[in-house]
Amino acid sequence: MDFIDEIKVIAQTIEKIQNQIQNEQATKTAFIMPLLKVLGYDVFNPMEVHPEFTADLPGIKGEKVDYAIFIDEKPVIFIECKHCKEDLDKAKHSSQLRRYFQATEAKIGILTNGIIYLFYTDTEKPNIMDDKPFFELNMLGINESSVNELKRFSKSKINQSELSDVAKNLLYTKEIKRLMAEQLTNPSPEFIKFFASQVYSGKIMNSVIEKFSDIVQKSLREFINERITERLQSAIDVTTEGLPSIVDSHLNVTEETEKIVADAIVTTSDELEGFYIIKSILRQDVNIERIQCKDTKSYFGVNLDGKVTKTICRIRFSEMKKSIAILDDEGKETKKDIANLDEIYEFAPLLIGRLKFLLQNQNTKESEG
Repeated sequence: MDFIDEIKVIAQTIEKIQNQIQNEQATKTAFIMPLLKVLGYDVFNPMEVHPEFTADLPGIKGEKVDYAIFIDEKPVIFIECKHCKEDLDKAKHSSQLRRYFQATEAKIGILTNGIIYLFYTDTEKPNIMDDKPFFELNMLGINESSVNELKRFSKSKINQSELSDVAKNLLYTKEIKRLMAEQLTNPSPEFIKFFASQVYSGKIMNSVIEKFSDIVQKSLREFINERITERLQSAIDVTTEGLPSIVDSHLNVTEETEKIVADAIVTTSDELEGFYIIKSILRQDVNIERIQCKDTKSYFGVNLDGKVTKTICRIRFSEMKKSIAILDDEGKETKKDIANLDEIYEFAPLLIGRLKFLLQNQNTKESEG
């Protein structure tokens, strides 16, 4: 089984049993130890994965960290674990990691509730753990990119001498992506001025920047949408070439073939492009991997966490007409006709409102449970 497949198995387990996990120890056993094992660490060897590790050093004497991962008899990674239902945003959760980080030679600190993994290092000041994680992994929203980054910290891949550079590169990449997302939705005057100066020969005054604001924003959206469409079309072409044909030995095409084609659910490039536009709108309010889709014969649905009970909107695109239906608090559709895909951006407040309702409703149910 490939590394990514093993990670997916853990993710499926988490999704299936997370509501039955009652405490921190169960979280460690069911979620965290299996992940360490997939990463190649011997969880049954206390000289490699040291549980309840205590470092008898000034400032942390008597304090224990949940796991210390040793390589060549030296602690390299410290892991602080919490119950899977705990919020990791609370500052107190990382205070113990900070003290261990400052007093030892370890370069990686991980704070986790078995679902979210926050990776920390010292990119700003030596031996002082950063306030922001350089990498965040959500086991309920894994993708190929995040799994590849996770693999860097596996026993077979980890390189102590390169850990600092790896962490810095991941942090910088994360921040640059965040800045790019901000510029796509709300471009700054400096950002607009850069593009305007490349195509406008006059003096760049405030009035020019204001004029180019919409032009730059629209151009960026169209450029990204065109690139997405090209890649999706390439994928569709490859898939189409590989489709099996059901051919009778005496006929070119059988009735069975025609029925299969007619009954098939075909996800179009427009539907997928619309999906990526919606993801770009919602990325500021939720981990983007939680926004997923499900195509049906009647509509293309966009939902939270892959659940139809958490539908955000439904897209219906045909050759003659396009529409987007956003669900209200009671699950009823508010249908809007659109002339083109760019008009989806006009419904950003409604889409964000629906997402926030679903997130709030989920938090309420978890607190009641």
